[in-house]
Amino acid sequence: MIIIMKEETTNEQMQSLMESLQEAGLEIGITSGVGHKILGLIGDTACVDEEKLLLHPQVVQVMRVHEPYKKANRHFHPQDTVIQVGNAKLGSGKFGVIAGPCSVESVAQITQVAQAVKASGASMLRGGAFKPRTSPYSFQGMGVDGLKLLVEAKQATGLPIVTEIMSPRYCELFEECVDVVQIGARNMQNFDLLKEVGKLSKPILLKRGLANTYEEWIMSAEYIMSEGNENVILCERGIRTMETYTRNTMDVSAVPALKRMTHLPVVVDPSHASGHSWLVEPLAMAAAAAGADGLMIEVHNNPACAKCDGQQSLTPEQFDHLMKKVEAMMGIVEKTLVEAKGEE
Repeated sequence: MIIIMKEETTNEQMQSLMESLQEAGLEIGITSGVGHKILGLIGDTACVDEEKLLLHPQVVQVMRVHEPYKKANRHFHPQDTVIQVGNAKLGSGKFGVIAGPCSVESVAQITQVAQAVKASGASMLRGGAFKPRTSPYSFQGMGVDGLKLLVEAKQATGLPIVTEIMSPRYCELFEECVDVVQIGARNMQNFDLLKEVGKLSKPILLKRGLANTYEEWIMSAEYIMSEGNENVILCERGIRTMETYTRNTMDVSAVPALKRMTHLPVVVDPSHASGHSWLVEPLAMAAAAAGADGLMIEVHNNPACAKCDGQQSLTPEQFDHLMKKVEAMMGIVEKTLVEAKGEE
């Protein structure tokens, strides 16, 4: 349920109403909108008398929200959430690029890639220390040693680290070493893990599952947010369809749809969506044009010898070319939005 209150409502008036609602066992969030304040009620609102609420002199409107997700819901939080990581910002027109190899392989490899992507304009460094793989015989990552190499690359470049966590037992280590904690597609509905990362202070990048709906995806974000961590970034990485030519099918409609449904930043991973390096650039351009808040790109200094996902990785030179085109696309998008706003 949402209660829209007048902008001039005092803190005392707000507190008085909130206390009466909390007595009914409801959790309440406050958001300041344009020209009004919003109370978001979470819990069993069946006991709330809407007509009685409307008698309150400061209440403008009472609305029931039917979606099962509350904290991530755009109705509860009309303004876009902007998440800052180091000097980078994601959300509400702030665009960032996360780049790096699928997996950390050596200190020379990760540091060289980190320096290259930073020079081309990337704002964060990605790299897998722990790798969930379909086959138990495939390279599983360097684990804690790989995490240490990511920290070294951060020290050399200043780029914040984005890497995937696979087990709750590493939460303390990730809290200490990592800037953005990634939940991979295979763990999108690992609810115990979601609840544990929800207790961390670091932003969480939540990838969409292999074949999950928007609502299922948002509900996974809700698990994280319900534990106190509301800094969630949604990442579209392609879904499984009947098409086998590409690794997955990038759902570009997820960008505007998720922005309508939630207030959370939405980034796109065209590398995993396509599975082919030559497709990364056009899909990245499409994501930027659709209004994505950022991109996640796999970059390797020698894709032919990569221990995983070399076929979808860009070389540093290809990444630099992509960044120039994305920058031009973002300029066009921004200009178009400004012109459209002027015509309203």
